[in-house]
Amino acid sequence: MAVYESCQVTDLQITNAGVMLATNQDLPSETFDLAVIATGHVWPDEEEATRTYFPSPWSGLMEAKVDACNVGIMGTSLSGLDAAIAVAIQHGSFIEDDKQHVVFNRDNASEKLNITLMSRTGILPEADFYCPIPYEPLHIVTDQALNAEIQKGEEGLLDRVFRLIVEEIKFADPDWSQRIALESLNVDSFAQAWFAERKQRDPFDWAEKNLQEVERNKREKHTVPWRYVILRLHEAVQEIVPHLNEHDHKRFSKGLARVFIDNYAAIPSESIRRLLALREAGIIHILALGEDYEMEINESRTVLKTEDNSYSFDVFIDARGQRPLKVKDIPFPGLREQLQKTGDEIPDVGEDYTLQQPEDIRGRVAFGALPWLMHDQPFVQGLTACAEIGEAMARAVVKPASRARRRLSFD
Repeated sequence: MAVYESCQVTDLQITNAGVMLATNQDLPSETFDLAVIATGHVWPDEEEATRTYFPSPWSGLMEAKVDACNVGIMGTSLSGLDAAIAVAIQHGSFIEDDKQHVVFNRDNASEKLNITLMSRTGILPEADFYCPIPYEPLHIVTDQALNAEIQKGEEGLLDRVFRLIVEEIKFADPDWSQRIALESLNVDSFAQAWFAERKQRDPFDWAEKNLQEVERNKREKHTVPWRYVILRLHEAVQEIVPHLNEHDHKRFSKGLARVFIDNYAAIPSESIRRLLALREAGIIHILALGEDYEMEINESRTVLKTEDNSYSFDVFIDARGQRPLKVKDIPFPGLREQLQKTGDEIPDVGEDYTLQQPEDIRGRVAFGALPWLMHDQPFVQGLTACAEIGEAMARAVVKPASRARRRLSFD
């Protein structure tokens, strides 16, 4: 085994002799039988950031000096909270006075610091909840049940699987099911019911109440059945995504996917405590933008316009999550050109994640790059999914894929 430190791969190309790599170092010329691409998230380069605009929290923000000013952050998930905390600690310090409370002491010279977290809904993530691991098996939404529905065809598949989901939730938590009138909901209205109460409440008040509940459940080792069943459902239901038609794929993304993501992307309690500390210090605010807004990035500030108002920020950070990428976004020119010959917008990979098309490169590159897998695996960013992908790619070393993965029709 050879390890090359600080070695950036700049290109990758498949030839008759093998896979050839180009790097930023003067390495011996070598070809490989199999290349594994295991890159993680892809964020904009630091060169795209300015003193007033950061296209992501990982594009120079952590090294930048942000003055005490009006700071806007797009995104209310953990990435947005982390960005807010990264700015805040330049202007004060968090102090934990006991295990259940955190305060933020602002520096005297930083009175002008104001941070606004924003998203379409203005909803904050909830805190990590207690549950048994490894997961208990599902009783109704089993592999066999899902495969049976898939075999019936794509027409109506999403609605059929949703009825299975309803039965699974009712089995796990009949009281909660009755409280939200689960039987009356469908694929499109379930997400509305899921978020309805939180939308009506102040997001900080909800966060504080949720934190207290979660910490109490941890102490008592109590599992909330409806939360736990949704958590277990997301990985199982993901298997139908490549089999959905275009219309139902959009419905899934707007509805069930948002529920699953809200559930499994719960965040550490410490992050909630720090958020509440910034609220108590009068530093942080939440803005719900609504569905229609415009963003104008200028040299000195960023302006957002909604239907009712206009907001101006001295510094703006885009902290939205990773977006699915296409073949045209692959950073290796040689490989990109070879894949573009197929005319496909997303890479075609096998069960072991090796590229399947075009024919002359089949099985020679294991493509485990997450942003290019998210089209038909929307929950692929979790640690469990990453471990499964790694295990599958390891199998590519010893034998070829038995069959191709089902392709998602992509617009």
